[in-house]
Amino acid sequence: MSEATTRGVTVEVRSRYLEAHSDPASARWFHAYQVTISNHGSTPVQLVSRHWIITNSHGVQEHVRGAGVVGEQPRLAPGEAFRYTSGCPLDTEVGTMHGSYQMKELETGETFDATVAPFTLAVPYALN
Repeated sequence: MSEATTRGVTVEVRSRYLEAHSDPASARWFHAYQVTISNHGSTPVQLVSRHWIITNSHGVQEHVRGAGVVGEQPRLAPGEAFRYTSGCPLDTEVGTMHGSYQMKELETGETFDATVAPFTLAVPYALN
């Protein structure tokens, strides 16, 4: 699990390996991750875009950018949270993800990047 708070926005991530969607013989390991974004600040915010950095065990990085998450750009009033699940294929048994969500404070229009702390994507027992 990873957790980071930026300007009152907390991002928590939990990941798990999906054996049924993986094909190790073809160098494809698939992981799901569940993200919870909570607004602990005093003003409403909106998630505008995402930037993920996915790194395999050879150090090869892939950058993924896009609008919103899972087709949404959620608005969070103070005290509200948004949860979603997504997935990530890897070409190695172990990797990491981290990144940020561009958030907009709805009262001022100011934007900031909410940090997504690094988390591990690993086949069970691949790490001792």
